[in-house]
Amino acid sequence: MLKKRIIPCLDIRDGRTVKGVQFINLRDAGDAVELARAYAQQGADELVFLDITATVEQRSALIHLVEKVAAAIHIPFTVGGGINSVADASALIQAGADKVSINSAALKNPPLIRELANTFGSQCIVLAIDARRETDGWRVYVHGGRTPTSRSALDWAKEAEQLGAGEILLTSMNHDGAKTGFALDLIREIAAAVQIPVIASGGAGQLVHFEEIFTHTQASAALAAGIFHFGEISIPEVKQFLKNRQIPVR
Repeated sequence: MLKKRIIPCLDIRDGRTVKGVQFINLRDAGDAVELARAYAQQGADELVFLDITATVEQRSALIHLVEKVAAAIHIPFTVGGGINSVADASALIQAGADKVSINSAALKNPPLIRELANTFGSQCIVLAIDARRETDGWRVYVHGGRTPTSRSALDWAKEAEQLGAGEILLTSMNHDGAKTGFALDLIREIAAAVQIPVIASGGAGQLVHFEEIFTHTQASAALAAGIFHFGEISIPEVKQFLKNRQIPVR
């Protein structure tokens, strides 16, 4: 079994780290640079930085803040928010991002995935999928979870892989911030259907939830935010717990 990754996520609004429940009721979670530095020191395998209002506000991600975070850490760094073109992605990579995460723009213009992959390599392109469980299955939402689409999460994940995405960041909106565990059915289905790594996001609240995601699905990584930001669980605690359960971690 490949070693599993533990990834903290910084959701950024107005230059500050925030965290909500099901994408709403956001509260301040601290300074992005300080959090990033602390997570790198604690042994985080990667860091994800999402400018969650960039698309809605029709602007690019906060380059100056990306530069500051990149300078403070030594681990792989993924940045998303407001990426609509190769030029947008290039600016973030030049600012220090190792990978870029695309979401709304990719669904609006799927060939953008191939264009980015051809320019930077598939390993640099993370497709973020925000999915909500509805009566007919898991539906993809865009614009920071504000706008439903007609696409199913499974179909979109498979199409994105064919277009050249190198990784999928899969978030259950139903589970986001609820701390009741990951959406095992959603993640199991998509991780089994694609050959690229899947990062599970949404719902981590207890150590056992990390064990569940790695024993019941083929997810390559688990992402969490609030439990790390507010000191409920630390990254070293998660890794030691998983090691004790014979789940390989870095």
